[in-house]
Amino acid sequence: MQRKTSLIVLSRDTSDAAVTAAAEAARKQDAYLACLLLETLPARPYFMSGATAFGSAAMPADWVDRFAESKSAIETRAAGINGLLAQSGCSGDVQYAVSAGAEIRLLCARRAMSCDIAGFAGGVREKDGVFREALHGLLFQSPVPVILNSAPFASYSRIFLAWNSSLAASRAAHAALPWMRRAQEVVIGCFDPDLTDERDGEDPGTDAAAWLSHHGCTVTVSQFLSGGHDVGRAIQDRAREAGADLVVMGAYGHSRLREAVFGGTTRTMIEQTDLQVLFAH
Repeated sequence: MQRKTSLIVLSRDTSDAAVTAAAEAARKQDAYLACLLLETLPARPYFMSGATAFGSAAMPADWVDRFAESKSAIETRAAGINGLLAQSGCSGDVQYAVSAGAEIRLLCARRAMSCDIAGFAGGVREKDGVFREALHGLLFQSPVPVILNSAPFASYSRIFLAWNSSLAASRAAHAALPWMRRAQEVVIGCFDPDLTDERDGEDPGTDAAAWLSHHGCTVTVSQFLSGGHDVGRAIQDRAREAGADLVVMGAYGHSRLREAVFGGTTRTMIEQTDLQVLFAH
């Protein structure tokens, strides 16, 4: 028996309906649902200058009480999610933590190491401290692809593969291969291709198309010029024109620092919520 393990990151604000829908989808596909419930720490102790040269740390007077409240609330919510999994007949488990920053990254990365794919439940995007750090840990510290704006169990009829001959794009294509093999059509989109032998070649995308066709995929290759506009916007426009219900792309092909400062294709695609996207780094 083969069983896929899907990691889903949740927050306390994730509705029962969203949990139940994920659990029932997992049950139908005989998948194991690994739930990771995360809550951010209350405002931490802070540093304040004082009479000495070294200053001192200050603890908010009610910090311990607020931490205890958060811990109790997340334990209660975890028990409720476990009950929803059992009620749906879904195989899975719930791990939970009240944490922040690098600790959230590490928790997500460790949990993902024994999973096949990772995604986010509803309500997590609104918890920016959780979403940003969890996504960072999954993309850069774990081996699995990450899907946004969709459940890991969905199927797709038309997939748009954003291709630029990079390692990240190739990893994304390999990760998405099971979905692409089941799709009716895969559209390979190359944006502002470099037609040199060292980069994309004379006919960009044809090598990826040949590989996918060997797997039985019906493939169309298109090359686009961004016209100096943001490539992330161009990907969205072309994917919609193609009628795609999933975009597959590599994440952070450029320096993360550069993209954090100036924006970038990955950041644009992460921030949008209309298209379903599968990322790999």
